[in-house]
Amino acid sequence: MKAIVFTKYGAPDVLQLKEMPKPSPGEEEVLVKIHATAVNDYDWSMVRGKPYLYRLMFGLWKPKKQIPGMELSGTVEAVGKNVRAFQVGDAVFGDISEYGFGSFAEYLCIHEKALVLKPAAMSFEEAAAIPHASLLAHQGLVEIGKIQKGQQILINGAGGGVGTFGLQLAKLYDAEVTGVDTGNKLGMMQSIGFDHVIDYKKEDFTKNGQRYDLILDAKTNRSIFSYARSLKPNGTYVTVGGYLSSLLQLLMLKPLLSASSEKRFHILALKPNKDIAYINELFEAGKLKTVIDGPYTLSQTQEAVQYFGEGKHQGKVVISVS
Repeated sequence: MKAIVFTKYGAPDVLQLKEMPKPSPGEEEVLVKIHATAVNDYDWSMVRGKPYLYRLMFGLWKPKKQIPGMELSGTVEAVGKNVRAFQVGDAVFGDISEYGFGSFAEYLCIHEKALVLKPAAMSFEEAAAIPHASLLAHQGLVEIGKIQKGQQILINGAGGGVGTFGLQLAKLYDAEVTGVDTGNKLGMMQSIGFDHVIDYKKEDFTKNGQRYDLILDAKTNRSIFSYARSLKPNGTYVTVGGYLSSLLQLLMLKPLLSASSEKRFHILALKPNKDIAYINELFEAGKLKTVIDGPYTLSQTQEAVQYFGEGKHQGKVVISVS
């Protein structure tokens, strides 16, 4: 099979398209013929081995897992003897990060619990774009953020996957949504329904005097005190990822800030594929759509990862494998 492989950390040009042995499923695994995958922050960090703290998970001196990728859609080609949820021919998709990586390839063996059945109305490219970002947005806004009807919401890093799904989920609650990003993303954000768009290169949303009921942050590139200034007195801040230094500051200081005010600060620990059935229902009802950048081919993975890392992408960067 063809796969994107890297044996050392570095810029995305360490990624190489190679022939690898086709895997065989274990007792609780399924062999998936991958049709599409997507690029995520984990892939960008894994390939570069940065932030260095992540090497405790990925490998100190060289990568333990040589094929990146944590989202996929595809068709079940074989099943282990103890697999009960799927059979050969099923169309599946999922965020596989809880059970491993390796979706930048034509085939992958993964535990059956990492996957769910793909709705027939959902293309393989759409399915690859959905699980990680949509559930970051859902769990951030709904499960942790406790979004309420008519609230004023701000999404930082709104032009990527989390932001585009977050807007649509917030609109189910008739929220007034402000999106922060820059470049070509701004026009796309306006076209999909953001009420207000802020170009962070021209305006600092933490200093413009606006206050929000809920902030969903996909970048976490400012101090916790800046975010606190942008919240209403009983507002909620939820981060789903970003700069490690800012996340560590938030982790250390959020108890102090929460104790001294009614404002609440949260770091989301994603529960992969939790409530994906609800996301599927929204998609099938036409209430949730994907914004896809691509699809790129497997041989273009180097370029796709670099493009993602530069933050120029709109929505989800999707790679068509087969």
